[in-house]
Formats: sequence, structure tokens, C-alpha cells
Amino acid sequence: MKIAERLSFFLISLILIINALGGAGCANILPPTGGPKDTLPPVLVSAVPKNMILHFNGNRITFTFDEYVTLDKIQENLVISPTPKINPIVDSKLKTVTIKLKDTLRPNTTYQFNFGNAIKDVNEGNTLKHFSYVFSTGSYIDSLEFSGRVVVAKTGKADSTLIVVLHKNLDDSAIVNDRPPYVTTLDSAGFFTFRYLAPGTYALYAFRDQGNARKYFSKSDLFAFADKPIEINGRTPTITLYAFAEEEDKKKTNKPTGTKSSSKSEKAKEKDKRLIMKTNLTAGELDILGNLEFDFATPLKDFDSTKLHFTDEQFKEITNYRLITTNDTLHKTIELVYKWEPDTKYNIIAEKDFAQDTSGRKLLKADTIAIHTRRESEYGELDLRFRNLDLSKNPVLQFIQGDDIKFSFPLTSREFKRALFLPGEYKLSILYDDNKNGVWDAGEFFGKHKQPEKVQQVLLNNKKNALNIRSNWDNDVDITL
Repeated sequence: MKIAERLSFFLISLILIINALGGAGCANILPPTGGPKDTLPPVLVSAVPKNMILHFNGNRITFTFDEYVTLDKIQENLVISPTPKINPIVDSKLKTVTIKLKDTLRPNTTYQFNFGNAIKDVNEGNTLKHFSYVFSTGSYIDSLEFSGRVVVAKTGKADSTLIVVLHKNLDDSAIVNDRPPYVTTLDSAGFFTFRYLAPGTYALYAFRDQGNARKYFSKSDLFAFADKPIEINGRTPTITLYAFAEEEDKKKTNKPTGTKSSSKSEKAKEKDKRLIMKTNLTAGELDILGNLEFDFATPLKDFDSTKLHFTDEQFKEITNYRLITTNDTLHKTIELVYKWEPDTKYNIIAEKDFAQDTSGRKLLKADTIAIHTRRESEYGELDLRFRNLDLSKNPVLQFIQGDDIKFSFPLTSREFKRALFLPGEYKLSILYDDNKNGVWDAGEFFGKHKQPEKVQQVLLNNKKNALNIRSNWDNDVDITL
């Protein structure tokens, strides 16, 4: 190749290299991403003394992890079995968690420390779930297990805030006076498992623990008990407990209506003198399948049914109806029972002094309430067929919205049909009504050992586990219990 040709080739190559470098220089320069987000929980590197050690006689346990850790709600999360009289001191520093024992250890006993969701890494808050440490003060580790489930009897649902305990003392008073040797928690579905148990006979309970006392204090709290003592022997069958509140919480939620300041407006003072009454009408419309309800903010002292008039659209008196009154500690409800015609207008005329509450309030003047019943086309037709329904247990079908039972129907056959049913989305459940009174009844532990009536949730084949009843539609469903 001649010198001129070589020089030309060199210059062309140089230009191409410069252009390539220049193009690279125009590229966006991005900072390093730092790698993927840490989603892994801390990993135990060592335990001193080691896990599952025998003949333990120390008072300090140290765990070392592979990253910096912290403790979250340790007193709520940490469950120790057997339950100590004096809780240990548990703290974290850098990559270590330390337990300092304050209680005298029992001889020949297996101890388990379950940290629940207490241990997390510092940077991302990843939880080391249900980290457990076990040792024995004797020559062997107790290895028996026992499992079961706890459901709320009134709803058939789980409540993971409850604890489950085993008592060696079989007297009923133990749940009030003694801390149990064995304690465990429930998962989100209500299941529990005791591990590292010693063989023996135990009383089994579940309740909401207040202040980590491990004792049952209030009959208004959920509580469950086994009908008979549990034999822990390696062949113990699983058991289901049904939790109930023996007494409803009677704390008053209504505020006093008396004035506390002289600056209160005259309008507000006048309102205080007026009887407050609400109905179950929705925008003036009434469900033809139910009753018309009058609900009062405070209990009634006097009620004169002759001064409450029920009329048709033309204000002609209707007489073939009934009034039902119901009482409780917070309010009083009056129900007007009538066979309503669809798409029809009615009136209620309440005279000024038809009722007076316990604070002396009356209506300030006569009041007229206009009613318009729903049309038939606003309802759906419903046909439910149940498989495996035990009619001998007096089943009652419940339609639930939120936490409220909207409708309930005793079932006398395995098919439930209604030509008209109020549309909406409902959860379904079955109440097994032992005393046939149509409502759920609580149990009673002390003295009677009476279990509560049980409610079974109906599982439906959809994501919401709900029955969606549509208006002007045949709603036809097969249900297997």
C-alpha cells in the first residue's frame, strides 16, 4: 500500500474512532441503583447457649444475627412457656438480642421462648416471624404437641387477638387466680399449636389477655373453654373452642343532654326539649318485607298508641296493624307490623303528646311521616338449596351486611325460597338454635359450664364469599355446608 493510501486509511479510522467516542459521550450517565431492595428477614448466626440445650442453669441468653436488629412490642409478642412469675428483660443492641432471666427456673422442665413478630431488621423492618428458642433444665426435651382452633361462637369467625392456655390446676378458679404454665397464640384463621409439652391432664381455655396478666378478668371479654380436661399423651385429638362474651359491655355511649354552659343558644335549648325519634325509612321508602320502626334516643316513659295514627294516602285510618315495643338499656324501639302493599303510599300522624321520654321530652308539635313502599320490580327472587344441612340442630339462616344481621329465617327444609327478597350483597351464616328462640345465646362458664350456641359461616364460591342478590332477577344458588 502506498504512503498516501496508508495516510488516508489512518485518517478515516481516526475519524471513526473519534465519532464513536463522541457518541458514547452523549449517552445518559445514570447513578448506581444500589441493588434490589432487601426483603429478607434477619438470619440467626449463633445462640449462646445453643438452641435445644439440656441441663440449662444460666440466667442469660444471647442471639447474634447477620444484620442490625430491633425489637417491636416485645412484651406483647414474646410468649414464654411455662409462664414465668417474673418476666425476663429482653433488649437488642446492634446485631444481638439478649434475654436476662429474672425468675427461678423449674427443675426438669422444658422452656420455649416464642418471639412472635418481635424481631425485625433495622433498615427495612423485615420481620423474623415466630423465632423460637428452647432449652431444658433436665436431661430431655419434652416433645408432645397439641393443636386446635378457636372461633367466635356468635359469628363463626376467628379472632387472632385471643390467647390459648393450658392449666395444670383443673379448678375453675385457676383462670382468675393463677398464671398458666402453657400459653400460645392464634393465627389469622384461629388455629393454635402447643409444642414441647409435658404429658399430663390439663384444662384448656382461650380468652383476651389484658396487660399480659394471662388471667381472665371480665365476662364482657371473649372467653372459651373445653368441656372436659385434655389428656396430653401424643394421641390427643384436635379440638375446636367456641368463644363468647358472657355479658354484653353495658358501658353507656350516649352523652348527657344537660347544658354545661349558659352560652348555649336558645335554638339548641329548644332542641333539647324535643323528643328525638328516627325511623328505618330510606329517603321515605319502606321495605315491604319488614316492619316500620320508630327508634328513640332515650327510653320512653309514656306512650299512648291512640295518639299514633296510621292512614292510607287519602288519610283514611287503617286499623288492622299491630304495635310491638322492645326495650334495652340505651333506647326504646316501637315497630308497626302490617302487610304492606308494594308501590303504595301511607302516612303516620303522631300527635304532639303521643310519647314522652324519661327526660320529659315530647314532640314540639304534631308530626306527619309520609311512607312510600318499594315496587315489586325492586326485589329479587331467591332460591337457596343446602346440602349437608342438619335440620335436627334447629338451623336459622342469617343474612349479614357488615356486622349486622339484616334478616334471619328458621329453616325447616333444605330449600329456602322467597318470591320477593331485598337486593344487596350479603354474607350468609347458619345459627344452630338450641333453645329455638330465634336468636344467638351466650354460654355460661362458672357453675353451669354451658357452651354458647354456635354459628357456622356459609362459604360461597366467589372471591368476596358473598351472595349478591339482584333486583328483578331469579337468584338461584346451590350451597354445600
